[in-house]
Amino acid sequence: MLEGQSIVCFAHDFKGDPTSKTHIMRVLSRSNRILWVNSIGMRRPSASRSDLSRLASKLSRGLAGCREVERNIHVLDPLVIPLPGVGVVDRFNAMLLAAVLKRQCRRLGFRRPVLWSFLPTVGRLLEPFNGSLSLYHCVDEYAAFSGVSASSLRAMERDLVARADLVITSSEQLRDERAPLNANTHFVPHGVDVDHFAAAFHPGTRIPHDAEHLPRPVIGFFGLIADWVDRDLIRAIAAGRRDWSFLLIGKATTDLSSLRGLPNVHLVGQKPYASLPAYCKAIDVGIIPFRRNALTIRANPLKLREYLAAGLSVVSTPLPEVARYAGYVHMAEGPRAFTAAIETALSEGDEMSRRRRMEAVAAEGWEARVEEISRLIERRMGRAA
Repeated sequence: MLEGQSIVCFAHDFKGDPTSKTHIMRVLSRSNRILWVNSIGMRRPSASRSDLSRLASKLSRGLAGCREVERNIHVLDPLVIPLPGVGVVDRFNAMLLAAVLKRQCRRLGFRRPVLWSFLPTVGRLLEPFNGSLSLYHCVDEYAAFSGVSASSLRAMERDLVARADLVITSSEQLRDERAPLNANTHFVPHGVDVDHFAAAFHPGTRIPHDAEHLPRPVIGFFGLIADWVDRDLIRAIAAGRRDWSFLLIGKATTDLSSLRGLPNVHLVGQKPYASLPAYCKAIDVGIIPFRRNALTIRANPLKLREYLAAGLSVVSTPLPEVARYAGYVHMAEGPRAFTAAIETALSEGDEMSRRRRMEAVAAEGWEARVEEISRLIERRMGRAA
């Protein structure tokens, strides 16, 4: 395991539910010091209320300076011009951010830190910033997100991949597409907080009040409800099986009006990460109803391993990284096939089947994944030395 290093991590905003980035950095923070740089943005803000509110919040946090949010994890909100993809602005932001980071690293006592980016937009920082190693950790096809400049992001990511000392990807397809630009590209899949989700098995875990009285069976989903979630598919299945309850947990960034009129669809909003095992206890089948597109076929859904760690039967849209668990997951496309797959999954709710699913991911904890990444970093550092 990597020890005694200073790490500058470029990622999404630290607050909120933990993602793969949060899990990885929390494991590393036990023996290393982290400067987490909150998102510098991949799309230009609009005049919408949510974007203006986010800009105001970011400005306020940026003026407040760097702060230690957890042991060995410091968070910085850099103030940059939010116009990604504009050449002169990108160059100015890179110079400004490099100066701010150098000053902050001096204050924290960071000497030649590891530069670890989960974002594709920081390639220009690698040259002026004297780090011991640069790592690009690609967990999504960022150019496929809605509202971004796809051509600009692709260009910035190609630049970063070519410049980085090491590239890690969370799916094989992401690796295969980036390896021609960098021979030091490796596939390391996501992990899972095994002990956390195993709490769904514990007799003392209580089902939350907004789920405990739902008519069985309960078909559940948790995570961000964005435009890649197939709401038409969910609506068709729910309308066809009024005797099933559909429990959808998560923040919505897309229109859910098509689901709100169905009496057996329960939209309970975002819930704390700590409560997810209790909700898993209420769920009979976990679903991953993603649309198949350029984004999702390269995705490695965190919720897949979380469902399995909680012992849940799983039904998913056919996705390459989900197919790795074919013996534990049912894959189907279209309302009729998806409904039939759920029916089959409902017959696998016995204790032995649940234990088998949990054991399938028991060795895939975040510690094991970070150990794997650490070996790649140490090997690359050794070659550089």
